[in-house]
Amino acid sequence: MALVRLNKIIADAGITSRRGADELIYEGRVSVDGEVVREMGSKFDPETSQVMVDGETIRPSLTKTYLALHKPRGVVSTMYDPEGRPSLSDFISVRTERLFHVGRLDKDSEGLILLSNDGDMTFRATHPSYGLEKTYLIEYAGTLPRDAQKNLKKGIELEDGLGRVLDFKELSPTWIEVTIHEGRYHIIRRLMEAVGVDVLRLIRTRFGPILLGDVLEGRWRDLNEVELINLRKALDL
Repeated sequence: MALVRLNKIIADAGITSRRGADELIYEGRVSVDGEVVREMGSKFDPETSQVMVDGETIRPSLTKTYLALHKPRGVVSTMYDPEGRPSLSDFISVRTERLFHVGRLDKDSEGLILLSNDGDMTFRATHPSYGLEKTYLIEYAGTLPRDAQKNLKKGIELEDGLGRVLDFKELSPTWIEVTIHEGRYHIIRRLMEAVGVDVLRLIRTRFGPILLGDVLEGRWRDLNEVELINLRKALDL
């Protein structure tokens, strides 16, 4: 069999995403055939090499799982929080697979977040080059600044580069909907602050071709076959 990058072998086993696997490798928690591997980009034959994470042999996950979770506000976007705060795994305790989150929402945001054990999908869905669009509902306080829409669509210079929205809709005197294709840290909140919008609630309703739909807060559903086809198409899988 062809040699495969070590981070992909780990991701294919449903342990974590490729980026998470890189962190495990960097921390010296991964060994291959009894030897700790720290070199990024190392390749091995997954059929003949014994790969261990934290002393436990890993194996490819034969069944792929794809869930859409409605993350409540106040929940951190991690599967386990060392500080004991509510985390994503609290809402999928009935699932026996080892899943990881596809991207993040900050603790004070809510809405759609995908969970999966598909390392390739997670890697592509969170990689900037694929630019999956994300749509958010925003409840704001006060009056919407006059030039907010124009400036957000034109672009705002932030400390880490230009940020802009692809689409902007006024839904009511207190709600707007915006669509972006970026996933930079707190990008929506920083853009809103830059144009003087006081955000009260931030809810993600779409991630690429996947919609939150009518999933209740704290609940999840399996993605259907049509959604999976559309997601794979968007990610060239």
